[in-house]
Amino acid sequence: MANETYLTDIPMNTLRIAAGMMAAGAVAASAADNRPNIIYIMCDDMGYGDLGCYGQKYISTPHIDSLARQGVRFTQAYAGSPVSAPSRASLMTGQHTGHCEVRGNKEYWRGVDTVMYGANVDFSIVGQHPYDPAQVILPEIMKEYGYTTGMFGKWAGGYEGSPSTPDKRGIDEFYGYICQFQAHLYYPNFLNRYRPELGDTATVRVVMDENIKYPMYGDDYLKRPQYSADMIHREAMDWLDRQSADKPFMGIFTYTLPHAELVQPNDSLLKGYKRKFFLDKTWGGQEASRYNPSVNTHAQFAAMISRLDAYVGEIMEKLDEKGLADNTIVVFTSDNGPHEEGGADPEFFGRDGQLRGLKRSCHEGGIRIPFIVRWPGVIEAGRESDHQLAFYDVLPTVCDIVGTTPQSYSAAGRGSFDGISFLPELTGRGTQPKHDFLYWEFNETDQIGVRQGDWKLIVKRGKPELYNLADDIHEDHDVAAAHPEIVDRLVKIVRREHTPNPHFSVTIP
Repeated sequence: MANETYLTDIPMNTLRIAAGMMAAGAVAASAADNRPNIIYIMCDDMGYGDLGCYGQKYISTPHIDSLARQGVRFTQAYAGSPVSAPSRASLMTGQHTGHCEVRGNKEYWRGVDTVMYGANVDFSIVGQHPYDPAQVILPEIMKEYGYTTGMFGKWAGGYEGSPSTPDKRGIDEFYGYICQFQAHLYYPNFLNRYRPELGDTATVRVVMDENIKYPMYGDDYLKRPQYSADMIHREAMDWLDRQSADKPFMGIFTYTLPHAELVQPNDSLLKGYKRKFFLDKTWGGQEASRYNPSVNTHAQFAAMISRLDAYVGEIMEKLDEKGLADNTIVVFTSDNGPHEEGGADPEFFGRDGQLRGLKRSCHEGGIRIPFIVRWPGVIEAGRESDHQLAFYDVLPTVCDIVGTTPQSYSAAGRGSFDGISFLPELTGRGTQPKHDFLYWEFNETDQIGVRQGDWKLIVKRGKPELYNLADDIHEDHDVAAAHPEIVDRLVKIVRREHTPNPHFSVTIP
């Protein structure tokens, strides 16, 4: 990067002196000597209460629970948005959804030409609204600081052929779904890949030759053998196996589990839950949304989370096997709150952890998510934190870890940022700055959310509601009429933080 100094260009004694002056103190010094690897695991539509370590009673998640025991479990962590694409945009850009380019699930497969995969009709272009090319994103920063970057799972940061696909945005290797609509099928017609050593000069489609022998919908769909979640995980593990202690790496594993459709291989994991939930439900499907019918929906959903948990166990085992575990930060989280699509039944599982609202809602259930961080030797094991953070805090935290700041990118004209590093909260060293407020907006349900301390403002189609989370965590009692001065203060934040965007809109109060 022009006018930017790299850690490797600075004499080590200088680094140690400078590190001693930083807020994180000795942590920054150790990062300069031996920069930690980062594995960021983000699943899809897992609610706050879907894990054993967050109170789930029906679903077995021993590996993620173990991760929580070995690190810090956050109880007031928030997604960037109540739905997938803008939440991921907030993570990647360090901006909240009043500022970042992507604020909804605007998609680019409608109205395009169709192509055939066997007898199956699909689209010539797929994907979501692209990130702003002028805004630096997280993997680009990591590459500039000498990290190898790999991403496996869902992209949702730009459509095929746009200026914002993984090959153009700092990802060294990618395998998964460019488009989140395509990700509704777990036995898809194709996946996307970018792997230059295989000759890829851009992101390409990899046809699932065994899948396309069978139709996308109907009774023969389950004859398709290429299950995308397992295939993506295998590619992620292969990439991880090729990493070493010689060069730091960042793996962004954006698994699609447990998002609908509710389907997976009928192996021992699923069969075990079928025996557990012998009085189960069925769901008839929704072809327009690419959701096939599902039987044993409770068993399917529970097994999808346990399958994801098994993936986490394999990741940790691989880090141990390669001797990388002690110098690798592992994060586990979800992109937003729980869904009820494809036959999912959040009420049955108590998935929202007693929070109101689901995916697409700015109530707590739609945006409060599990967030676990393990960093051996740096983070005190078994700790619980009530620090309030949001996805847009991840980028400045990672910048802090590698030895830069978002402000250096702003000064170079490469973006603006809303996040605050939570490195002091992770390490227990230094003073942790706190947000004056957290902010969300989502155009498809026309909602805005602001949290300031325990006060929570939700604006629905221009109408403000006010809740006091200190004594009303379920947001049952709108107290806006009793506290007009609080409403006025938070509405002023909305009017200040919202910037117009031609592709997305919300009603400002």
